[in-house]
Amino acid sequence: MNRSGGFYKLCYCLARAAIGIFHWLKVKGRENIPDGAAIFCINHSSMVDPFLVAFAAGIKTQVHIISKAELFRIPVISWILTKLEMISVDRGILDTKSIKKTLRYLSGGGKVAIFPEGTRTQLDNAITAKNGAVKIAEHAGAPVVPVFIPRGKRLFRTVTLVIGEPYYIEKQSAKRSQAEYTKLAEALMDKINILKPEQHDI
Repeated sequence: MNRSGGFYKLCYCLARAAIGIFHWLKVKGRENIPDGAAIFCINHSSMVDPFLVAFAAGIKTQVHIISKAELFRIPVISWILTKLEMISVDRGILDTKSIKKTLRYLSGGGKVAIFPEGTRTQLDNAITAKNGAVKIAEHAGAPVVPVFIPRGKRLFRTVTLVIGEPYYIEKQSAKRSQAEYTKLAEALMDKINILKPEQHDI
């Protein structure tokens, strides 16, 4: 499913040129991106993070980014995000429409980006990760790809984005409890944070 391919590539090039002036991107582990469906799970500290994930995936790989519903209520921005096939999620409710759309992209072999922390934070492990990403991964049977982006990014400095090895959340015969999903979400954040480069590599 890639109806917005041409528009996506145009926006990709424009954003890459604009953001590239301020943040010089270095990507480690790009070979870990699997063919077909995948769920990028990323720590979140800056408004540029979604762009950096898209840049890391490359112009030929469209990434459907899950974004807060508030952005889809802003004129023009809403049109652009919809045209780019981004996914609106209302963080205050169980947004079944968002979940169904995410699963549809994954079933079509697409790439989806989720920020398990649910909001921006400048500190590792400062926020309890939400369970949505691991639940979707379990239901879709798609690999989770942990991604680390340095927090506290500085202008005119290299940002080292690290892509970890993909793994699966296996389905169980019995339904998992919320506590079990929370543990899976915490384990996911551990897999993301362990990718953090040494300070001299950032």
